[in-house]
Amino acid sequence: MKRLLLIGMITAMMLSFMAGCTSSSSSGSNDDTVVLRFFHRWPTEPKKQYFEDAVREFEKSHPNIKIQTEAVLNDSYKDKIRVLLGSDNPPDVYFSWSGEFAYNFARAGQAYDLTKFVNDDKKWSDQIISSQFKPFTLDGKIYGIPWSTDGKAFFYNKKIFKDLGLKAPTTWDELLSVSKEIKKKGITPVAFGSKAPWTISHYIGSLNAQMVPEDVIEKDYNLKNSDGEFTNPGYVKALEKFKELEPYFNKGVNSVDHEYARQLFNSGKAAMGYFQLAEIGMIEPSLKKNLGVFNTPGIQGGEGNPNSITAAPEGIMISSKTKHPKEAMEFIKFLTSKKKGTEQLTKVSEYSAVKGTTNEKNASKLQQDAINLIVNADKTYLWFDTAVDIKIVDAYLKGSQLMLNGKKTPKEVMADVQKAASGLQKK
Repeated sequence: MKRLLLIGMITAMMLSFMAGCTSSSSSGSNDDTVVLRFFHRWPTEPKKQYFEDAVREFEKSHPNIKIQTEAVLNDSYKDKIRVLLGSDNPPDVYFSWSGEFAYNFARAGQAYDLTKFVNDDKKWSDQIISSQFKPFTLDGKIYGIPWSTDGKAFFYNKKIFKDLGLKAPTTWDELLSVSKEIKKKGITPVAFGSKAPWTISHYIGSLNAQMVPEDVIEKDYNLKNSDGEFTNPGYVKALEKFKELEPYFNKGVNSVDHEYARQLFNSGKAAMGYFQLAEIGMIEPSLKKNLGVFNTPGIQGGEGNPNSITAAPEGIMISSKTKHPKEAMEFIKFLTSKKKGTEQLTKVSEYSAVKGTTNEKNASKLQQDAINLIVNADKTYLWFDTAVDIKIVDAYLKGSQLMLNGKKTPKEVMADVQKAASGLQKK
C-alpha cells in the first residue's frame, strides 16, 4: 500500500513538473505557451469589456500567448501598481500615467527600456504622435508607449445657458458671473465630486498654469533636479481661485465621486462641469447638440500662460522583470495599432495617441473640436497628480479637501506643500 502511495506521489510530482515546463516559456515556439500578466485600471464598463475583447482578439492571432488580466479602479491602482512592481512577481504589461508617475518606475529600475523596440519598428511607431513619447522618455530612453491622449476643459449645457440668456465665459470673472446667475435660478452651476481627490488635482494643475510663471513651475515640479520650493505667491492665488468656485459646486463635494458629478451634469441638473475631453462620448448621447466645451478661462493678473491646457498621454509599460519582453511588446503593438486606436474612440470614448484615429467617420464634430484644444494650445501641462512627486500630491490634495470643508486656508495648504517639498529638494 505504501509502495503504491509512493508511486502515486512520484507520478503526480512528475506530471506537475511537466505541466510547469510547458505552461510558460520565453522561447515563443509553437509548442510553448507564454503567459503574460496584464494590469490596468478599468474594472468597470465599457472599458472592462473592451479589454476583454481585445485580449481574446490578440490571443486568437497569437495562439502561443495567453493574457491574464487584472484591473482595479483609479486611486487603488496608483497604490497597487507601486506595490506590485516592487514585488518578485510584477505584471508583465501595465498601464501608467505619464510624467513623474512613469519616471519613478524607470528610476527604480522597474520599467523595461523600450527604445530599441520603438526604433526597430518605425512602420508601427511612426504612426504614434511623436510628441506623446516625450512624457515617457527619461534620460533619452523611452519607457512607455502612448496609448491615449486627453485633456481637461469645462463642459456646459447650451440649453440652460440659452434659457438664461448667458454666453460661455472667456474669463474667470465671467465664469463666476454666469455661475452666480445660474445659482439664482436654483440650478447647480458646477458639478463636482472630490471623494476621490484626483479631481481636485486637475483644477490645481490648470489654475497653477494660469497663475504661476512657466519657469517657476518647471523648477518646482521637477524637485529632484532643482531647488524648487513652491513659494511663488501664484500658488496661493491659484487655490484662492479654486476656492472662489466652491459656492457654485453641488453640496457635499467631498462625499461624492466624479461619476456622480458627471451624472448630475448629464441629467441636466448642473449647468457646467470640469471634465476630461474623453468624457464627451459619455455625455453627448444624452445632451446631443446642447453640449458645449470651453477651455479654462483666462485669469486677469495671472503670471502663467492663459492659452495652456491640462493634457497628457497615458501609456503602457513593461516590467523590467518580465521574462517575455518580445511577446509583451507584441501585445502593446496590437493595442496601439491604428485599427485598435480607431475602435478605442468609438467603443470607449478614449482619444488614441495614434495619428489619424480621430476623424469625421468615428468622431462627432464636438469631439474633433475638443481634440483641437490640445493641438492649438501654446503649452500643455501633465495631470498634476502624476507630474509631481507623490508627497507633494498628497499634501496638496489632503489640504485642498480640508480647504473645501472650511478647515484650512489656501495659505495653510501651501505651507503643508512647502514642508513636503523641503524634504525632497536636492541637497
